[in-house]
Amino acid sequence: MVSAFALTYWGTEFVRRLTVRWNILDVPSARSSHDTPTPRGGGVVFSILLLLAAAGLTAAGAPHRDLWIALLGGGVLVAAVGWLDDYRKLPSFMRLTLYALAAGWAVGWIGGLPAVDLGCATLRLGAAGYVVSWAIILAFTNVYNFMDGIDGLAAGEGATVSFAAGALLISSGEPVLGWVLIGLGAALLGFLRWNWEPARIFMGDVGSNLLGFVFATLALTTGRFSNVSPWVWALLLGVFVVDGFATFGRRLIRRLPPQQAHRSHAYQGAVQKGHSHAQVTGVVIGINALLAALAVAAWLFESLAVGLVGIAYTVLLGIHFRYSPLGRRGGSRRDTA
Repeated sequence: MVSAFALTYWGTEFVRRLTVRWNILDVPSARSSHDTPTPRGGGVVFSILLLLAAAGLTAAGAPHRDLWIALLGGGVLVAAVGWLDDYRKLPSFMRLTLYALAAGWAVGWIGGLPAVDLGCATLRLGAAGYVVSWAIILAFTNVYNFMDGIDGLAAGEGATVSFAAGALLISSGEPVLGWVLIGLGAALLGFLRWNWEPARIFMGDVGSNLLGFVFATLALTTGRFSNVSPWVWALLLGVFVVDGFATFGRRLIRRLPPQQAHRSHAYQGAVQKGHSHAQVTGVVIGINALLAALAVAAWLFESLAVGLVGIAYTVLLGIHFRYSPLGRRGGSRRDTA
């Protein structure tokens, strides 16, 4: 845990100097939430550490080898595509196609999503579970990237989710996976030192897309060998799930290009209202702490999980509609396009 923090802390500083030298910079545009050119691609450090851990555990024959292979093979592809996109922008269709292949790799190894526990009944998906799980992994791989728009937000979300999920997995008798997630949380804290407002480097696609891929794959898998079910993950990831998918859906309804950069998310609307990046990220971390408490309740009392997700998502949707510029009267085209 300490080594993960230290390696990421010092490694990110090294990468920051390289990205400045190589001119890998995020230049502000009309839809950006920052004002000065800032290096990007800092997520490469914790991404490498996570993938090395997956490779080592795969080689060592750790429990749930299929899961590690899913994370390793798909994660390498997602991280590589993300780094190339940070270094030199790739066509959106190419990125989406390669992320779809990574999601397909993961689904093939984890066996799709055979069934969904609804609390009062179990929904058997059969072969459709492969399509559903593929769509979930692909969608959240991209959604996590969409939510990486202000200083500290994606790293803060990733750290709180990793620590909470890791603790629950350890308590469920899965120490290997649990400690890997806690190590990831520590690594994200090391990165957060350089990404907190004012950010000196951004995570970039290499980090944000990989986190989305890893969390989605784990969310679909851990419930099979522990009681850290998809509903527990849905609570832990609630802020990003609700704001990400609600924004995407509302933009589709308004016939706005889904692949176009924008400032339509609730967290971006909060910044536009005058709150600082640090304030918004701090509030999200606080909400995550409350969601983690609900996740513990869902972990302890599985029959309540679906209801807890419903309550939490209703509140989160209310926050989304309160702050998203998509619902703001007189909002500028720049905010929503």
